Amino acid sequence: MGSEVLRMQNITKIYTNGFVANHDVTFAVNAGEIHALVGENGAGKTTLMKILFGVEDYQNGSIFIKGEEARISNPLNAIEKGIGMVHQHFEQMPSLTVTENVILGIEPTKGFLFDHKAARKMTLEASEKYQLHVDPDAKIQDLSVGMRQKIELLKELIRGVEILILDEPTAVLTPQETTELFEQLRFLRDSGYAIIFISHKLGEVMSLCDQVTVLRRGRIIGTERVENLTQSDIARMMVGRDVILEIEKDPPVPKNAVVEVKDLVHLNSDGRRVVDNVSFTLRAGEILGIAGVEGNGQSEISEILSGMVPLEQGEIVVNGSTIRGKTVQQIREQGIANISEDRLKFACAPNLSISDNLMSIYLNNNKYKGKILLDKKKIKAFVDQCVIDYEIKCDSPDEPVRMLSGGNIQKVVVAREFTSGANIIIANQPTRGIDVGTSEMIRKTLIRKAREEDSATLLISSDLNEILEVSDRLLVIYKGKIAAHFSQAKDVSEELLGEYMLGNMQMSPEEMGDYQ
Repeated sequence: MGSEVLRMQNITKIYTNGFVANHDVTFAVNAGEIHALVGENGAGKTTLMKILFGVEDYQNGSIFIKGEEARISNPLNAIEKGIGMVHQHFEQMPSLTVTENVILGIEPTKGFLFDHKAARKMTLEASEKYQLHVDPDAKIQDLSVGMRQKIELLKELIRGVEILILDEPTAVLTPQETTELFEQLRFLRDSGYAIIFISHKLGEVMSLCDQVTVLRRGRIIGTERVENLTQSDIARMMVGRDVILEIEKDPPVPKNAVVEVKDLVHLNSDGRRVVDNVSFTLRAGEILGIAGVEGNGQSEISEILSGMVPLEQGEIVVNGSTIRGKTVQQIREQGIANISEDRLKFACAPNLSISDNLMSIYLNNNKYKGKILLDKKKIKAFVDQCVIDYEIKCDSPDEPVRMLSGGNIQKVVVAREFTSGANIIIANQPTRGIDVGTSEMIRKTLIRKAREEDSATLLISSDLNEILEVSDRLLVIYKGKIAAHFSQAKDVSEELLGEYMLGNMQMSPEEMGDYQ
C-alpha cells in the first residue's frame, strides 16, 4: 500500500429541505489500495462520491488530492484531477464501436478531421497496457455485459485517472465475469491505482478489498482492515443490529398451478426473438427463480405477465383466465402484484407523496371509500401502518417519494405490492442496489408469503446468492430460451449457474424434466 492520495476532510452536505446527507465525514484512500465504501441506502455514500466527482456541492469540509487542497466543480474537473467514476448504469452508445465510445470527448484529429486510425491505436494500446483485451472494432451492442464493463474501465483509464470510483460494478455480472473483473482490479491496485469500491455484496467486499469504511445515516461508523472483520461485523456496522445473512426456510409444499405460460414469443423493435417459445408453470406456495445475464428475455417475460407489454404470441393463463388483451389493472384484478426492476420509471410516481404511491392501486377499492369520497381516516391508518411495518424512513407520509433514498423508495413499492391481496408476485430485481437490512426484509417476506399464505412468486434477479437462497425451483434463460431447470435451487452453485447463463452449458429436455 502506498501513500495517501485522497482525503475528504470533515465533509458536510445538507440539502435545501434540511436533510443532512453527510455530517462531518472524513474519508481517506491510499495508492495501491481497494477501499470499500458501504452503508444502507440513504447512508450518504452516493452523495459523498458525487461530491468527490464534482456532481454535488457541499457546505463544509475540504478535499485533498495527493496532499494538495482541491476544489472540484464538475466531472470534467474531477477527471483533470485524476478522479474517474464507473457508474452502475453504463454510459455508452450501443451503435458505436468500442474505439468510438472510449475516445468520445478526447478524439484525436488530423487537420480538422477525426483521425480514426490514431483513435484505434490509442484504444488498442490502452487495452493491452491495462490487460483489458477489448476488440477496438466491435460494436457495443454486440458485446457481453462483462465486456461492456471493461469498456467503462478503459474509458476512465485512457484519460489518465489514478483514483477510480466503482459504483456497484458487479450488479449484472455472472460469477465468471466478476472473477475476471476482480483480477483486473487487483492488477490496477498492484500498479498503484487507488480504487473506491461501492457494493452491497459483502462477500465481494471480503474477497476483493483491503479496507472498508462504513457509513450510517450520513456519519462514519468506522474504517477497518477487511481481514479483521467478518461479513456479519460489517452488516452490524451498517445497520446497527444483527442481520441474518443466510436465510433458513422450510421445504415448499406446492399446490395448484396459478400461472401457466405456453409457447411465449416476443419480438423486439428489430424483429429479433428476445423471448423464444418459453413455457413454464408457477404453482401456489412456491418461489420460481429465473436467472440470466441481462438482456436474455427475462425482463420481457415479467413485463408481459404484468401487462406492461402486450401478449402477442403464445398463451398466459393466470388463476384460470387468459391475460390476452387485458389492461394492467385487469391483470392486477386477476391476482398479480408486480415489483418492477425500474422502481423510478415504472413502480412509482416520484413527485407524488408516499401516501399517494401506497394508495395508487386502491382508488377503486370499496374498503377505502366513504359515502361519497375516499375515507381519509382509513387511508391514514393504512399508510401509517405500512410505514411502521416496512420501516420506511421518512419525515412524513406526505413527503414526495423522490426525496427518499433508493432503498426507502423500494420499501414503498414493496409495501404496496405485498399488501395488495394478490396471490401471485412478480419480483423483478427486488433488492437491486438495496442494503443488507432491506434485502433481508424483502427476502424473508417473499418466503413467508409463499409458506404461510400460499402465494406464488416469480423471482427474477441478477444477484445469484439471492436467487439461489430464496428460490425453490430455478430456470435459466439464455438468448430467449430456457437453457436449464433445477428442481432444487439450493443444490446449485453460483459457478455452475454462471456456465448456463453464459451459454457454455445447455440441458437436454430429459435433463430438465417436467417444469411445464
